[in-house]
Amino acid sequence: MISTKDYSGIEPFREKVWLSSPTMHGDEMKYITEAYEMNWMSTVGENINAIEVEAAKYIGCSFAVALSCGTAALHLAVKLAGEEIYGKPRIGHGTLEGRHVFCSDMTFDATVNPIAYEGGIPVFIDTEYDTWNMDPVALEKAFEIYPEVKVVVIAHLYGTPGKIDEIREICDKHNAVIVEDAAESFGATYKGRQTGAFGKYNCISFNGNKIVTGSAGGMLLTNDIENADKVRKWSTQSREAASWYQHEELGYNYRMSNVIAGIVRGQIPYLEEHINQKRAVYERYRDGLKDLPVSMNPYDEKKSVPNFWLSCLIVDKEAMCQQVRGERDVLYISESGKSCPTEILEAISSINAEGRPVWKPMHMQPIYRLHGFVARGGSGCGGTNTYIKRSPLDAGADIFERGLCLPSDNKMSVKQQDRIIEVIKRCFG
Repeated sequence: MISTKDYSGIEPFREKVWLSSPTMHGDEMKYITEAYEMNWMSTVGENINAIEVEAAKYIGCSFAVALSCGTAALHLAVKLAGEEIYGKPRIGHGTLEGRHVFCSDMTFDATVNPIAYEGGIPVFIDTEYDTWNMDPVALEKAFEIYPEVKVVVIAHLYGTPGKIDEIREICDKHNAVIVEDAAESFGATYKGRQTGAFGKYNCISFNGNKIVTGSAGGMLLTNDIENADKVRKWSTQSREAASWYQHEELGYNYRMSNVIAGIVRGQIPYLEEHINQKRAVYERYRDGLKDLPVSMNPYDEKKSVPNFWLSCLIVDKEAMCQQVRGERDVLYISESGKSCPTEILEAISSINAEGRPVWKPMHMQPIYRLHGFVARGGSGCGGTNTYIKRSPLDAGADIFERGLCLPSDNKMSVKQQDRIIEVIKRCFG
């Protein structure tokens, strides 16, 4: 449905305002050129060496391994966790074969898919409203249902740290290993400590829309040199130390290119600048929308400092117009004084700016719909063999219903953002 609200007088942008586009500074080209001139165009070179040292030092881990993407880092992190607990599998079998693994529910599916790569069975832990991350109460409930679980994969949504202390305490009590997906939260801190340093195996991403980018790329971080060495070996097809190509275990083509590493190397010095710019975007939205029946994606100001990668809002329940989502389509009825994410996104798009819905929770995705899901009341589907009464709307599903991601590009001008704020205000007219 098309909105009945009046957006006249709000001029569309001549050039699109993006959700979150790369911000380049020029240093990147210096390191790319260096790789070109030295002919280090493959998966070895000074750029790779440099960013591994810099990232490990910045985050506070002993070792970093540069990989082709964040998903590759997550895959090898999950593989490490599975091998540590269950031992090496036979060829053709994953390290988590047939075993349940707890995972954040409200996240991009790259957090979850590596569990499936290793033959594991994801069980999704519902979201809490305070940070939009894994709910520790639901996690404890999940251990009551699945006491055998020994691997927990947690993500920090949109650059905001979750309740790490509570999650770690629960995992320690149940002797479970944490794999930390900090793909979206590079530079964010919890109690003064960088995300990407709280799990036994940790991952960050340098994808094209991240706060620091290589156009692609990711990194695994660990405090164990043996694990770092395993990942380096696995990521280069598990070649053994022989003068010919000798292979004794399964390998992958996951190592980062020295050219991509050059872009990352040129970006890392600007991380704090990007965070400050993203924070300013978040605060302008917060202040500009304060009189509307909406609120921004929350965080605990006493414990954490997000990197503010994406600014999001959630519409108050009583201010929601009628909205119905199918698998691929959505309908809504435009109402005076009310709005919904679909109407707001259409309004933003009408002035040539990019927003998007928040991540659809994994337990609602067709590919994972029959997998276990546990909410804080114990509600949800306990898997194919167990059924526990499900709440009408779980927290993650509720945030998905009422939330959206706003244009959060750090190159957006104040005037551009003011125009976006004005069109959002009109949605509630």
